[in-house]
Amino acid sequence: MTAVGVIRGTTPDRRAVIPLLRRLRSDEGRADPLPVWDELRALGEVVPAPWGGYFVTGFDTCNQVLRGRNWLVPDFDWQERRPDPARWREPATREMTRTLSRLNPPVHTAQRRALGNLFDRGTLETLRPRIDRHVTGLLDRLDLRLRTHGTADFVTTVAEQLPIHTVGRWLAIPDEHYPHILDFTHRQVHAQELLPTKSELAVSAQATLEMRTFFTGLLAHRRAHPGNDVLSGWIRYWDAQYPDDRAAADQTLYDLTMFITIASLETTATLLANAVWFLTRDPAVADWLRRHPEHIDDAIDEALRYDPPIHLNTRFAADDTVLAGVPIAKDTAVHVLYGAANHDPRRNENPHVFDIRRKGGHLTFGGGAHYCLGAALARLEARQLLTQLLERFPTLRPATAPTYANRMVFRRMTSLSVTT
Repeated sequence: MTAVGVIRGTTPDRRAVIPLLRRLRSDEGRADPLPVWDELRALGEVVPAPWGGYFVTGFDTCNQVLRGRNWLVPDFDWQERRPDPARWREPATREMTRTLSRLNPPVHTAQRRALGNLFDRGTLETLRPRIDRHVTGLLDRLDLRLRTHGTADFVTTVAEQLPIHTVGRWLAIPDEHYPHILDFTHRQVHAQELLPTKSELAVSAQATLEMRTFFTGLLAHRRAHPGNDVLSGWIRYWDAQYPDDRAAADQTLYDLTMFITIASLETTATLLANAVWFLTRDPAVADWLRRHPEHIDDAIDEALRYDPPIHLNTRFAADDTVLAGVPIAKDTAVHVLYGAANHDPRRNENPHVFDIRRKGGHLTFGGGAHYCLGAALARLEARQLLTQLLERFPTLRPATAPTYANRMVFRRMTSLSVTT
């Protein structure tokens, strides 16, 4: 038996997780992944993956990987060292590998430092009234559809619209472009899945072309017509950093603008839709929160814990190491399972109970150098939405159970029919 095989709580058979992964992508698994997370965690803290590498399941071990400096994100250098580097040369994959989420120090450090704290207290206070107006308008639209049709899709009417309005107005992107941005974002994300198919990669490649065309055009227009907006400020900053290399400035600006825009869309929309689903499926829960609005932030954290918008993230070992007793060779990939970690009963007692007053812990926004840039903004959007929603729609409830996209990494609720 191999050294890994004798570690308590792990399995030497990499095929053991295959049926669990299939279940995660089934209709049943997408609707309720909790049993699969439990079974994955029961296999051990560090579980061999069928293609090599490992899944990490426990809260503390996942936290160690996310915060450890010896765990890096899969950048271009790592991809080129893979036995199958062609797999990583797909257009959509390469596009996302240049973004902040796939940069390691010192490049990542320099770009994060240049951005500063994008959503500090002052910025959030400036955005708050604008977000409130967006929420009011979207809930007006929801109210009209409920009165006209009796039901409405909360995802398409509200949850997907609030993030694109927030980031779009922040970057001064005209409203007429929002539907197109949402469309290519939904299609481009296939390339960020764990095992994308050839057809999914082809869809992502086309979406990437559209995305590149849009954002390069946006930047060119803003450079020609600068203002006092955030994007104009970025252009001035990066032009100054590369005074003799316009191409380098343009590439950096494109990568930042594209990533910050699309990264804020699906994840926040899923948080908003999940929060409404978890709160309204039990009228007593929504009623309690309506009478105790001081716990809205707790409800948001519980929604983030219970069903994280990103189910999995990948790191690789910078050097030979040992993780939870399992030897991990340099360059080996490990996949952090946020859902399994957030439902670890050693960290959160009775983890499958949605409990607003839990005061538990979650890893949904990541940790360390790659902690989510937009975490504070996502919380603000959710807080303002729930505050108004609970007051305006005291009898709101799901008309049917939600539906989800066929994904394993990026959770996306595609519909949630609600009624009153």
